[in-house]
Amino acid sequence: MVPDEVEEVLKGTTLKVYRFLLKSSKPVGVREVQRALNLSSPSLAAYHLSRLEEAGLLRCEKGDYSVDKVFLKSMIRIRRFLIPRYLFYSIFAFSALVIELTLFRPATLTSGYVFSTIVTFVFALAFCYETVKTWIKGGL
Repeated sequence: MVPDEVEEVLKGTTLKVYRFLLKSSKPVGVREVQRALNLSSPSLAAYHLSRLEEAGLLRCEKGDYSVDKVFLKSMIRIRRFLIPRYLFYSIFAFSALVIELTLFRPATLTSGYVFSTIVTFVFALAFCYETVKTWIKGGL
């Protein structure tokens, strides 16, 4: 499937199921997905798992599902953790701001220094906003 079609499948509860499987370290069954996500019935969990399997994101072996293809748009997977990509950008921007305020501080403040410090601060805030938005939304 092309990324646009995968994004169409990864919405709502199906996205929650996919995120749960990404975080899981071992293959999981339908009942485990149902219990972990508080779904109303095993058939609902099976429906979302089958949608993901049809999209080519999961594989089923002996009734247990595991992630076959990792599709992460705005997240980075480190072991079981999904971390927004913007977190690394915001860490870099705040590090640049701290270095700019400590190491590169001139004896007399110039308009160029003040402008560059404000721009770095705005970039750091923008990346923090995007990080929080991605974390809350739970996107991939």
